[in-house]
Amino acid sequence: MAIPHWLLMSALFLLSLLAQISAQEPGCSVSNNNPSVPENKCPYVVATIHVQQDFSLTIDPSYPDGQFFTIEGAELQLTKCVDYEEDPVLLLSLTCKDPAGQSDSLQILVTILNENDNSPVFPQPNITRQIPEDTEVDTVIVAREEVTATDADLDTIYYELTTTVQNTDGYFAIRGVNNPEIYLQTALDYDKFNSTTLLLYARDRPVTSPEPTHTTTATITITIKQSDTRAPWFLPCTQLHNDTSVCISSPYSGRVNISEMSTDPLLLEPGPIYAVDPDYTISDRIVYRIVGGNTNEVFSVDADTGNLTMNKIVTSPDSFLLQVMATQVSNVRKYSVATVEIKVITKSNFPPYFEKGVYNGTVFVGLPQRSFVYQAGDPSTPLVITAMDQDFPDKVNPNIEYYLKNSTDFIATRDGLILTNKVLESPGTVTIQAVGKDVLSLQEASTIIVVEIILATAITPSDKMYSAQDMAILGGTLAALLLIALVLLGVLVWKSSRWHRKSFKYLVKKKLSKEISGGHQNKYYQEDEQPDVSTKQHETSESSSVQAETPVPGQPALASHFSSAEETESLPKGSIASTVIFDQEEEEEEKEEEAGQEKEVKSILKTDRHMADDGYKAVWFKTDVDPEAGERVEVIEDNAADDDDDDSDQDVQKNEEEEEEEGSDTDGHHQGLGVSFSSESSSIPAAKVTVSMSHTGAGTEDTEI
Repeated sequence: MAIPHWLLMSALFLLSLLAQISAQEPGCSVSNNNPSVPENKCPYVVATIHVQQDFSLTIDPSYPDGQFFTIEGAELQLTKCVDYEEDPVLLLSLTCKDPAGQSDSLQILVTILNENDNSPVFPQPNITRQIPEDTEVDTVIVAREEVTATDADLDTIYYELTTTVQNTDGYFAIRGVNNPEIYLQTALDYDKFNSTTLLLYARDRPVTSPEPTHTTTATITITIKQSDTRAPWFLPCTQLHNDTSVCISSPYSGRVNISEMSTDPLLLEPGPIYAVDPDYTISDRIVYRIVGGNTNEVFSVDADTGNLTMNKIVTSPDSFLLQVMATQVSNVRKYSVATVEIKVITKSNFPPYFEKGVYNGTVFVGLPQRSFVYQAGDPSTPLVITAMDQDFPDKVNPNIEYYLKNSTDFIATRDGLILTNKVLESPGTVTIQAVGKDVLSLQEASTIIVVEIILATAITPSDKMYSAQDMAILGGTLAALLLIALVLLGVLVWKSSRWHRKSFKYLVKKKLSKEISGGHQNKYYQEDEQPDVSTKQHETSESSSVQAETPVPGQPALASHFSSAEETESLPKGSIASTVIFDQEEEEEEKEEEAGQEKEVKSILKTDRHMADDGYKAVWFKTDVDPEAGERVEVIEDNAADDDDDDSDQDVQKNEEEEEEEGSDTDGHHQGLGVSFSSESSSIPAAKVTVSMSHTGAGTEDTEI
């Protein structure tokens, strides 16, 4: 059967097309022509390969980077580790051969990935610096270039500065976390430290970073050189609050004898004049001179040694207060001034001494601090040491002070008493050296004190002693009891006087009223001779009451007015002249009892004359003044003139105003004027008496007997 021509031609065309397509397909291929590989990681699969049958694939050795790779089956592997810092990119070529021997090349570019596998590096891991003590703050100690670290990974470096020496923190610092320049942050003090060691850390990650971090350390050793920063110090001195940069010295003191020349250097306290340079590594030389207080140039000081000597004698007892300046030779601005007090005293010819070589005392265990040490054998007498001095007439030198040398359990007072300085807990015997020192002449005397410490149970009841504290407590208790007793007694007296005040006044009033009204009024005179006397008394009650209540100096009362002279003297003169004035409350209670009684009167009979008292009215008997006058009685006229009467009226009016201020309710009840005579006066025969009475608003009335 014949094949159609068109069909044959179509088949040939398809065969040729298939042959062409098969000839274009490669015999070798790779999955990635540009792979990336991390550094320092091997073996590592770089890519996968595909090779057709009868084809072969090999690594071209003409490329040097081909040594790092190998073909294992269908994988292209990196067999040698590669450092990014050395080979960031690798290039290799693969050769593919077909069965006919023809070859083709495949080039692969391998990129090496950078990893953080390097630590920072300092240019100088150990640095040393020497700086002066007076270096100014903010001065650069180590430059930035000397302490800047590098990192092969090209990472950013972070810095941190610390110190390894205690108490040196904060003196040095870096400019910033990424700037390692070191500078002085706080002023230096050589006495606090003279060297330190700093550690500078360099990190390729921040301190707080969770990623792995590489750190490098640089050591900086700093030595401080002392500078001349302080003035001289006078010794001895005391540091202020344990600060070695400040030292306070005490003033010096010494003594010289008046009118006596001393050629030796003066002995001073607490020691000779001496100053040092506190910058002891420099130790500059010190010179001395007196800059004040050296009156008449009596003293001089050695410029190099500081010894103080006399140039002339002192004739005045006045003390000297010298000012001595110590200056550094190399720097005159570094200086200090100390005071030296020189006392002028009378020469001491004899040193003090103790009459006893050994003093014996006893003290009990458990006594409080500052308890007395008593004389041995006499537990009632405190132990006293006394130093004598023959320079004084009574051998008592008031300038001696006492102290104990070798014991801290006891102390000595200025008067020589020995006291405990703590609570003694166990018995035993203590031997103490006591010193008595004349604070003016500086002479001393010493003695021995043997103190026996005994148990309190060894004391008999008769010998038991009490401390000053016990006696003070007892005295305070007794004083409190006495005060309470006095307060109670005062309360009782006050209450008693309050309860009996009314009864006492009432008895006095009754007795006085009875004696005056009943026993001393001249009833015959009132009834027979003067029937209208009561009327006149009533008319002149106001003025006469004032006169009666006004005491007359030197006017004695008649003996017949009262039955007892003691009662008369115990009462005020105003009570004798007028009715006793009581409180308003008592007068109201006793109005009924006093209503029937006559008003008290005062006798105007006098045996002495008061010529100087203006307005004074008196009746006196000649016989009492002049015995030879017989029975003749003269009437003494009023010495005051009419003008005096006006003055008397003014006085009476003033007295009335005072009476009104004391109580207007009692004026009408107690005022009044009466005339009474004793029995002796009425017995005088043929006596003619004229009574002159003056009162406000009335003339003078004469009454004849």
